[in-house]
Amino acid sequence: MNEIAQSLYNAVQYVLGFGATVMLPCVILVIALIFRIKPAKAFRAALTVGIGFVGVFAIFSMMGEAVGPAAQAMVERTGLNMPAVDLGWAPLSAITWGSSIALFCIVLTLIINLVMLAFKWTKTIDIDIWNYWHFAFAGALVYIATDNFVLGLIASGVATVVIIKIADWSAPLLQKYCNLPGISLPTLSSAAFFPIGLLGNWVIDKIPGLNKLHADPATIQKRLGIFGEPMMIGFFLGILLGLLAGYDFKDLIGLAINLAAVMYILPRMTRILMDGLIPVSDGVKEFMAKRFPDRSDFYIGLDIAVAIGNPAIISTGLLLTPIAVLLAFIVPGNQTLPVADLANMAVFCSMIVVACNQNIVRAVIIGIPCLIGDLLICSAAASLITQLATGVGYDISSAGGLVTAFLDGGNPLRYLIY
Repeated sequence: MNEIAQSLYNAVQYVLGFGATVMLPCVILVIALIFRIKPAKAFRAALTVGIGFVGVFAIFSMMGEAVGPAAQAMVERTGLNMPAVDLGWAPLSAITWGSSIALFCIVLTLIINLVMLAFKWTKTIDIDIWNYWHFAFAGALVYIATDNFVLGLIASGVATVVIIKIADWSAPLLQKYCNLPGISLPTLSSAAFFPIGLLGNWVIDKIPGLNKLHADPATIQKRLGIFGEPMMIGFFLGILLGLLAGYDFKDLIGLAINLAAVMYILPRMTRILMDGLIPVSDGVKEFMAKRFPDRSDFYIGLDIAVAIGNPAIISTGLLLTPIAVLLAFIVPGNQTLPVADLANMAVFCSMIVVACNQNIVRAVIIGIPCLIGDLLICSAAASLITQLATGVGYDISSAGGLVTAFLDGGNPLRYLIY
């Protein structure tokens, strides 16, 4: 029995090793064929999605490579010295997939989604299997803390249900502002902040003066002309980050142009992605409409990466980056040195931006208390995450003791469940 379980585990790890850019097109191809889309059309759509994701992740990676060193330089200039090292989301996902509970959480998530669809409890068909690790991580934390496998599965299941429902809830606004028809985004690291964004937006509406402040990409471009275009905003934000990092002229201009390129190219990569997704989404809706005449509103659940091309989201993420460094220095009780996840700020703030109707000013204001919460939570969870990492054989010797992840380790929903 142990050999069978190990073989199954190895097979799953092998498939997951392909990464999102290979896994998602394969899953989409299978889904398209299941829903009776013609093979040639299904293959073309899946390949287009794969190309789109390669483009999105390539540009997103370029942004990380540009912003990461600048963020590191800002951290060094502040003289921060914290005991808990920020690994970032990528090592954390690998640690989670290496846990003994992860495989069972994948199966559980699939079952939960199918049951919710069957009983009309959701509109989201979550095909983003790679990001099931977000649910598995909630289960792994509880399993490590309690040494109770069932409680770990329950925690994973609760996270799944909550996020799928939030994906349904946020889909109309997401589709409106990010131009993603028929799509929802059940990525826990961002979806968990949607209700907070709505609450914060409601509170700001009640504050005289503050409720008049408005800055979305369309308004900025209308008032500033060509200087309000997304690529110009990226350029000037790059100059701001470069100045805060203490860059010389050469590095500062390089950072500015790189961020201008991100703001210009990333939305185009998203459009390529949608060229592949729309035929599949339409095919799924047509298939479901024939068999369930009372339901024509299904959503395809995808990675948050498809929304990152929104200029308001990128701008908010870049503005929050130096703020996160400053907060790490002044928040009492913080033990985390935020480094690796600073380049991932656009994911953190994406659904806050959507909840604020793309108002960058409001999204930044609401993002600040969320960042404070993330810092305190990831610090409090550091010992547990370190235990999880060492349990799967992850080498933490270079970290010097405690490891955590600023954004995913500090996610309030997971910690609440834990």
